[in-house]
Amino acid sequence: MNVYDWAFQSLNDQRLFTVLDLAGTFAFAISGAVAAKNRGLDWFGVLVIAFTVACGGGVLRDLCLGAVPPTGISDWRYLATAMAAALMAMGANTLVVRLAHPVTLFDSLGLGLFAVTGAQKAMALGHNAEVALLVGVMGAVGGGVLRDVLLNRVPVILQREIYALAALAAAAIEVAGERLGWVSSGRTWVALLACFALRYLSLRYKWNLPRTSR
Repeated sequence: MNVYDWAFQSLNDQRLFTVLDLAGTFAFAISGAVAAKNRGLDWFGVLVIAFTVACGGGVLRDLCLGAVPPTGISDWRYLATAMAAALMAMGANTLVVRLAHPVTLFDSLGLGLFAVTGAQKAMALGHNAEVALLVGVMGAVGGGVLRDVLLNRVPVILQREIYALAALAAAAIEVAGERLGWVSSGRTWVALLACFALRYLSLRYKWNLPRTSR
């Protein structure tokens, strides 16, 4: 691969990362806004929760990687995406409610997207596979944890549901695919589908992690 091909591939990878990161921001903002509405918060509270959930995981990810200032607060597109999603959740209430279990749906989408982008960013900055896996999971679950804490709920990650494990699966597929030289877009879609399928099936069929023995 010559320098021009490498530059073109890097540009495409960067565009894919940005699109996925913004998509994850949108999905998490929807989940945060709907959860805040269900708690009876006013419009300002809904906007605050939506932005915190949408960008919290990404900010935590960037701080762990030393990528400062974090993209979530330095790039206007992330704030705009979060606010647009929150306003849509408040304005298009009928559309959002029609989706089955909207919080779970958008939370699952955001989970996979942030797991993948977290792993991608860690590898792009030259970190090893272990860091990519941990940062991918941390960035994926961070927004949901902040949402649940702010809304005075037990975080999903501390319950028996398969949540962090689904994020770990997505990050692992992304890291393994990069190491094996799979096409970036191909491995990314496989990782996203694996995360969403694992999360959906675990909820559909009541799969849970085993309890510890007393």
